[in-house]
Amino acid sequence: MLGVEDLSISFGGLTALSGLSFEVAEREIFALIGPNGAGKSTVFNVVTGLSRPSAGRVRFRGEDLLVLAPHRIARRGIARTFQNTEVFRQLTALDNVLIGRHAQLRGGLLRGALGLPFVWREEAAARAAARALLDRVGLVGAAGVEAGSLPLGAQKRLEIARALAAAPRLLLLDEPAGGLNPTETQTLMELIRGLRDAEGLTVVVVEHDMELVMGISDRVLVLNYGREISSGSPREIAADPAVIEAYLGSEEA
Repeated sequence: MLGVEDLSISFGGLTALSGLSFEVAEREIFALIGPNGAGKSTVFNVVTGLSRPSAGRVRFRGEDLLVLAPHRIARRGIARTFQNTEVFRQLTALDNVLIGRHAQLRGGLLRGALGLPFVWREEAAARAAARALLDRVGLVGAAGVEAGSLPLGAQKRLEIARALAAAPRLLLLDEPAGGLNPTETQTLMELIRGLRDAEGLTVVVVEHDMELVMGISDRVLVLNYGREISSGSPREIAADPAVIEAYLGSEEA
């Protein structure tokens, strides 16, 4: 599904990623972990076209992503959330999801102004799909509520619904459990598993919450200073001395 080969990128002389390579299989939940500044979010920025690497290749279902603009990458079937919740606070939850669906719509401003029947039908279908996605993430009752007034856990799930509105095959989740309490984290874990098991999505997650990482991931890759220090199953990662020292904390600490 996703192939990253020998990826390197620097910012102002600071190396964010150096020679990073990994592959993500279809319908896999793949986690990227590591200390702050390890380069995890930079990987997402490169995959989605927000940053351009100095070296390396990124392929999605065999297609080179580095020659595509961000909006074209999204249309290929890649969607993401962000580390800091990025909902449109003054819009309703329903409108937030509708914004995520804009790339799937054929009716433009002019056609809408002309009141063409197919535009009405398309808009009605989009609203129905948006409500279904809110229901999928447990927020259908908040469809008419301003997003900024929702609790953080609900805003996180709203971001996921908005990403899903773009009909992705690959979903990138950047610290989805950040700031959540244990109950909210459990709800999130069940949602992510369901997106893979029921919807068949491939999920790559960047996360510091080890309960979530170890509970849902098929494989884990550990970064430190932009380089891979370990990869494997959650059980293998948890037992790796290099990971314990660099990320989870050594016994002496």
